[in-house]
Amino acid sequence: MSDVISAGQSAPDFSMPANDDKTISLSDYEGRYLVLYFYPKDSTPGCTTEAREFTAFKADFAALNAEIVGVSRDSVRKHENFISNQELGITLGSDEDGKVCEDYGVWVEKKNYGRTYMGIARSTFLIGPDGTVLEIWRNVRVKGHVEAVLKSLQAHSS
Repeated sequence: MSDVISAGQSAPDFSMPANDDKTISLSDYEGRYLVLYFYPKDSTPGCTTEAREFTAFKADFAALNAEIVGVSRDSVRKHENFISNQELGITLGSDEDGKVCEDYGVWVEKKNYGRTYMGIARSTFLIGPDGTVLEIWRNVRVKGHVEAVLKSLQAHSS
């Protein structure tokens, strides 16, 4: 799958179930910044670290009028367990059919230990209050990532 989205374009619309019996869509975040991040799997080391860091910085993002939503193909039930076990304070969207991952170009061929398979490339999209993609991070390394997103948001919101 090619990188179908670039900064400056309108973010693809989405609607998906999320924790707390919510259904979330892009329009829910109109007028606010949205940090939409995609991650491979609940309760794995890198994904746990990333979710905990976004939770730790949630107030900093909120102070800049930004919401944080994590997306994987795990079920809402798995998300609920992940949130409970890790004391997360962010919204997690469940893209079980993979449509949102496809629309954002993060469902890609991956290779690990000589095995080829399809999976989510850890990616983050900073979406502006008008629904425009402001910045994209692809193939994210978790260490320092949340701070980089926050710094970018500060630059865009000043």
